[in-house]
Amino acid sequence: MARKRKRNLSGESGELNMTAMIDVVFQLLIFFLVTQKPIDTMANLDVFRPSPTPPKDEVQPPQNMIRIQVLPQGVITINDRTMGHTEMGVVLEKLAALSQNQTIMILCSAQSRHEDLVRVLDLCAKVGLVNLSVVSIN
Repeated sequence: MARKRKRNLSGESGELNMTAMIDVVFQLLIFFLVTQKPIDTMANLDVFRPSPTPPKDEVQPPQNMIRIQVLPQGVITINDRTMGHTEMGVVLEKLAALSQNQTIMILCSAQSRHEDLVRVLDLCAKVGLVNLSVVSIN
């Protein structure tokens, strides 16, 4: 004899109560948030702190910067003193004899000739000055 299935006479299908499940999920979320141990990021940073005693090295005063201006019509000035190419070569040799690591800032006008700038750079290289900066001025 075959069995008959019972039918739900009320017409309701089997549904789960979602409200209770959402409450449980929120309670678990709150539990994990409260019990989580935060990571101290400041403790994991590598910081190089200065030594408690100052270094015993002598502090050298900064060297003076030498300004060479290459202006239009072949005018060249060293620290606002106008000079020719031969005199400039002598002055640069004296400066290189003092220190070859002096900072030389070459200010070049937009209207000046390119060959004048190249001549100044060649003279600096000839005497051994290596710390050069070229800046364009108006």
